Amino acid sequence: MAATKPDCAIVNGYLVPVVGEPIPNGTILIAGGVITDIGDAIEVPAGTTIIDAHGRWVLPGFIDPHSHVGVHEEGNGWAGADGSELTGPNMAGVRALDAINIEDEGFRDALAGGVTATVVKPGSGNPIGGQTVALKTWGGRTVDEQVIKAEVSVKSALGENPKQAYGDRKQLPSTRLGIALVIRQAFHAARHYAATRDTALAAGEPFAHDLAQDALARVLSGELALDQHVHRHDDIATALRLADEFGYRLVINHGTEAHKLADVLAERDIPVIYGPLLSGRSKVEVREASISNVVTLAAAGVRVALTTDHPVVPITHLVLQAALAVKAGLPRQTALEAMTIRAAEISGIADRVGALTVGRDADIVLWSGDPLDVMNRAELVLIDGIEVCRWENDGYVVAERGMTTRRSAA
Repeated sequence: MAATKPDCAIVNGYLVPVVGEPIPNGTILIAGGVITDIGDAIEVPAGTTIIDAHGRWVLPGFIDPHSHVGVHEEGNGWAGADGSELTGPNMAGVRALDAINIEDEGFRDALAGGVTATVVKPGSGNPIGGQTVALKTWGGRTVDEQVIKAEVSVKSALGENPKQAYGDRKQLPSTRLGIALVIRQAFHAARHYAATRDTALAAGEPFAHDLAQDALARVLSGELALDQHVHRHDDIATALRLADEFGYRLVINHGTEAHKLADVLAERDIPVIYGPLLSGRSKVEVREASISNVVTLAAAGVRVALTTDHPVVPITHLVLQAALAVKAGLPRQTALEAMTIRAAEISGIADRVGALTVGRDADIVLWSGDPLDVMNRAELVLIDGIEVCRWENDGYVVAERGMTTRRSAA
């Protein structure tokens, strides 16, 4: 029995906590936006608001750990294209948070797909693109009220995208050699900067901060991860080499050919945010794209999450990607974890989201059945225990904004 009087209770549902066994006819108690109890023999106090989940599957909200929702706005063309600040190859000081339009239609799409959290990242036009942010997909009056973690990582890119962006201008970096040089020089400079800064501050001396250097120093200290946009196996090898040189925490993003190095990544416990799985082979780097590649990675013991790379693939199709991966041989438990607890762990937000357990945020979705069956749909979406989206009369009804999260961002 929960000590705090619950605000509401979800009862009679088929609960899928993800981190534990399913609970038929289970109950979840929610108070203050947090799960306070979960099980199959829980007494619901009188006066508690009841959500009857009879016949429905109840899961934690899904997480897309790599999207551009709100920074690559849909249908707004040039005016909504704020993903890559291409005025310089090292843009570690910029933040995706400063460009997010929470009225981008992608956020409503996320709710329809049962996605209640995402990590929004700058684009991949720069060798170092900027800082990422984890946020809820609905609820705030401003984007700041949806933030789970204000800085998750620094985005970096290898391969074709920065090569083309700067090569077309005949400036550094126009080759893979040049891209690695830019990243290497930036981290050497950040290492020197951090030492100089720390000495000055310890002595009480004035110090002129550089936002790009500060961000990279946080990567070097392990506070932030380096999210590496990379497709080809040789570029993945470069990503590993650079991580070895500077000792930072590396996360592979996309990883189209990561299956070729699956054993290496597993040995080093380097996670892969794989995808998108539904896009075409639009450039040379992704000509070996295949849903079966993520199956190979998981079988080798690599920690995997799934991404839509929204708007490359609409974020509402995250669960469809998982279903197709299961069809290709990915264990269904691994597929569920890839959209929930694994995505949360890789993004450093697993204390808040990713599973149905006591103490985590009540970001909960009621499905008409197994979400990995494409015939089922999200019928009710709660964020922080508050209803934000409901299937009604053959369409989705989304709540007005203004519901604020109960915790401030980390």
